[in-house]
Amino acid sequence: MSDADTHRDGADGARGDGDSTPDSTDDPAGDGAAPGGHSRRDVLAVGAAAGAASLAGCSGFGASDDSQETTALDGERARTLAAAHAPDLYFGVGERWFPTDPREYLDDGETALDGFAAFDGYARAFDEAGEPPNRTAFYNVRRYVDTDLVVVQYWFYSAFDQFTVNFHWHDWEVLQVFLDVSEDAGDPEVGDPNLLVASAHSRKVPNNEFLDPETDRAAVISEVGSHSSALGVNETRDAFERLATSTDIPDVSNGPLAPLEIPAAYGLPRGEGYRLPFSLPELDGAPIHEHPDLPNVTRDHLVPPEMTVESVRGLPSPPDDLPLRETALMFAFEGADGAADADYTYSLTPMADLGVEAFTGRQLSFEFAVPSFAEDAFASHITTTGSPKDQPRYGNPVADVTDPRHRSALSERFDVDVTGLAGDVVGVLREATASDGAPGSNGVDTSDPAVEGIALLESDPEAVPTFTGVVALRDVPEGDHRLTVNGAGVAPYSQGLAHEEDGEATTAGVDGAVVVPPNEAAVKVRAEPAADAPGVARVAVEDDYAGAVYDAPPPSVAAGDGEPAGTEPADATATATPDGDAGNRGVAVYAHRDGAYTTEIEDEEGAVGAFRVNPGADQPTATIAEPRTGKASLTSFLLTLLTETTAQAAVFEDGDADGIDEVDVPDSTTERGGDVAAAAERVLGNTAETTGSDGDDGNSNGGGQGGGPEGFTGLLRALEAGTIAAKRANEAAQAGNGEGADNRLRGLRQRTAAIADAIERTRDDLPDRLPGLIENRLPQVEKRVDQALDAQP
Repeated sequence: MSDADTHRDGADGARGDGDSTPDSTDDPAGDGAAPGGHSRRDVLAVGAAAGAASLAGCSGFGASDDSQETTALDGERARTLAAAHAPDLYFGVGERWFPTDPREYLDDGETALDGFAAFDGYARAFDEAGEPPNRTAFYNVRRYVDTDLVVVQYWFYSAFDQFTVNFHWHDWEVLQVFLDVSEDAGDPEVGDPNLLVASAHSRKVPNNEFLDPETDRAAVISEVGSHSSALGVNETRDAFERLATSTDIPDVSNGPLAPLEIPAAYGLPRGEGYRLPFSLPELDGAPIHEHPDLPNVTRDHLVPPEMTVESVRGLPSPPDDLPLRETALMFAFEGADGAADADYTYSLTPMADLGVEAFTGRQLSFEFAVPSFAEDAFASHITTTGSPKDQPRYGNPVADVTDPRHRSALSERFDVDVTGLAGDVVGVLREATASDGAPGSNGVDTSDPAVEGIALLESDPEAVPTFTGVVALRDVPEGDHRLTVNGAGVAPYSQGLAHEEDGEATTAGVDGAVVVPPNEAAVKVRAEPAADAPGVARVAVEDDYAGAVYDAPPPSVAAGDGEPAGTEPADATATATPDGDAGNRGVAVYAHRDGAYTTEIEDEEGAVGAFRVNPGADQPTATIAEPRTGKASLTSFLLTLLTETTAQAAVFEDGDADGIDEVDVPDSTTERGGDVAAAAERVLGNTAETTGSDGDDGNSNGGGQGGGPEGFTGLLRALEAGTIAAKRANEAAQAGNGEGADNRLRGLRQRTAAIADAIERTRDDLPDRLPGLIENRLPQVEKRVDQALDAQP
């Protein structure tokens, strides 16, 4: 990615208009007193466990059209407030771009700062000084008209931003201190901090916020490379704590994220035990530090190699050797009492003196992989950089408050407008792994990811990183969207979703779980309807052990327009489909190769089909060719699943699962497909030899009293009877005999109950892991029997 707008620190446009926004008025006197003052606020409960508030329906960053007017404070009054609350700044090992004064990198007489000039000039100045050069913070002080609410904004400029998928020039970050300056505030000259708001990555990511801090001078803990700002308000000022662990209070008071129970704040992932891989930016096909317009920039001016990956997509699995955060340097305001203890000090300058009217530079982009039937498509996200003065929050700081209870507190205490909100999309990243409980390669589990991912909501182009594995997109407009999630070493995830502004968060994935497999174990489950068949409306992929790992409308992959990268308009997401794949109606979902799956496809007419997918070792694709829906599809699946289960159960005759992955039975894919009816006959013949049955379903209930071989044999006979019933139901359905198929399906329902009974009666005497293998599949049999009975022939 390539923009200060996608990263929370930039803005649309490129020109600033002085010290105020269009909806603001100047107050040269700097006092702007409210008539009669404002009564002391009521303290609201804060913390992740307090109340039932969530993000739902309470998010958003843009101000409403009638947002409350603010006025700019300047002169000594503004300087006094800024100096009183100027934060301490903590930077991690590996940081290369510290807050600096962009004016130092302008050519004489110029008011537009080019990205090359800023980056190269900063590198040269750093090397010459041997320390971070021109250390500066810019301040903007606003007062809400007719209130006692004053906000001091501290803007920090860095020449470059290098993140996992986000590279751009001109990085602006901001800390906002909301002050009560009433007579009841204690010291109205410097005000009483009511709320701290530190900027996160994107306008879609919840900020790090704290209501009613006990400190006048907060700490800002800067994320390496990206400079996203965490808060330090407790005793451990250089370490971020989402929850109160080593101290009495956490560093954020954001409420819980529905449907989860963690504070809805971006935090500081590398400081919380999660790993972030950084990428090396490229320009014109070469690493950016080799560009001829950057003669003073070397590899040493970028994030260190040990924190960097060569390719997010090219890794076989998520990297586990990336270093976690370590604090390196502390900056303090030069006029602060503790300035002598800092590694370096910084100066304060009014934003009105910035003098840079435009921040320019060649656009840099990042391509998101989007699963597609043939080759994966790629979505390039490109936006612009700009000046803080162009952002809504510059003149209306409340627009940047992300927590609903914090917004409500400001409204109650100061009667300020907190409207202009939309809803949220939330999910939790989960990594698919081989299941220890499944015999062979017949099931997966999901676990917390060790590495953060990145999400792109392409219909409202905004790329956001996950935090502690959480996908959270705020202020999402109502309508249809495509969500894509990429990560280092994992296969891409993409889905369509419909977001409604109904006061509830829209959950991505399966009940909020966004499941991704590592690249080295990923198989692309794909399907493409026949030309004369309805399109695919929904896809569900369910593993026998983990349950559903995907259940959503598939992403709609648009054909690219053929324009080269970098020609897209600002604030755009362009999706390019590889040659030969344009216009197809195929769908694709990545799953873990060690799983055993039921893939359900619902077509645009509401009909459902089911398909068995049990990939082999090193199998890259699992293709469901021209999937059908309806009764015949469902009975074919039932026969396929029961044939597979019966054949695999027979492997346990010797008491273990050795050889289960070598069982040769077809699934519903082109890669492992075959004549399922012939395979069923073969499996039934082999089973009859093992059990001594006559190959007829008869009236056996799968008996087998007692243990040992008798219990195993009884279970195998029950599976045999179920497979025979499925075979006869499928024969009737394929012949178009709906009534006959339904009669056989009702018989299969009874056989399924007999299988469950056989397991329950002899469980202790059955080989380990055999009961679980079968019991995890019986719900699929029952579900598909019911669907087939309701389906048309």
